[in-house]
Amino acid sequence: MDALIVYPENKEQLTALKAVMKAMKVTFEQKSEMIPDQVVKGVKESLKQADEGLLTPYTGVKAMLDMA
Repeated sequence: MDALIVYPENKEQLTALKAVMKAMKVTFEQKSEMIPDQVVKGVKESLKQADEGLLTPYTGVKAMLDMA
């Protein structure tokens, strides 16, 4: 059988979806989508660097490894 991934926009939608699935005896599992702190930190740092014009354009792996 197929599986569904649902993204409720607020707590009310989540509560309603859970109630409907329970009433229909549909098995489901709830997972919170968490982004690791180091990823958030890295993205914020990259955005700051972009705003300051400190990013280097990607030109290929060889150039990045100084093999060009």
